[in-house]
Amino acid sequence: MSIYGAETIGTAILILLGDGVVAATLLARSKAENGGWIVITFGWAMGVAMAVYAIGAFSGGHLNPAVTLGFAVIGVTDWSDVPAYLAGEFSGAFIGAVLVWAAYLNHWRPTEDPGLKLAVFCTAPAIRHTVNNLITEIIGTFLLVFVVLAFGSAAGIGDSGLTPLLVGLLVLGIGLSLGGPTGYAINPARDLAPRIAHAILPIPGKGPSDWEYSWIPVVGPIVGGILGALAWKLFFPG
Repeated sequence: MSIYGAETIGTAILILLGDGVVAATLLARSKAENGGWIVITFGWAMGVAMAVYAIGAFSGGHLNPAVTLGFAVIGVTDWSDVPAYLAGEFSGAFIGAVLVWAAYLNHWRPTEDPGLKLAVFCTAPAIRHTVNNLITEIIGTFLLVFVVLAFGSAAGIGDSGLTPLLVGLLVLGIGLSLGGPTGYAINPARDLAPRIAHAILPIPGKGPSDWEYSWIPVVGPIVGGILGALAWKLFFPG
């Protein structure tokens, strides 16, 4: 399987399960309505783990442009492969978002709040403050990339077959501990591609797609991912 194909499939799985759990807890008349933050963070964690298990053997399971760019900056990923990774990640995220829309087709109209419909697809800050929101996304993605690289350098973890599960648990920890301020996008494709899907899909009663905020969950994770990779390179030079 090509890098593009693997990343498309993997990121589609990630978004289908991740945005899917948000839809389950937020949309009206869903059996999981009002499931809460723990359900959402656990669903995202399992989405990451299952997606990496599914396609990790073919592409390494980046699923995230911030991971791809961070890895490329320190030489873990070849720059020549970066376009295929990015194209797959954004394509897969869009496909996953469309599948969530289709799966919950009967629940958009009964949900009156346009903000809840948007929240299924992308993140929004609890308190809107450009600098602080950007810092939160940088910190969360720094931690993600740094610890993922540390997993790879730890003796025995790679051979155990547990790396995807550990990455999922890492995402769970980030969501529980750092997700409150911004909803922890920590992934430009996860936020931007579904936001585009929200803008173009025929969702009854939807509001605007909040493009004013949309650059923060793109720029913040990219900066955090690169800084996390550089820090790993500094602390684990071998």
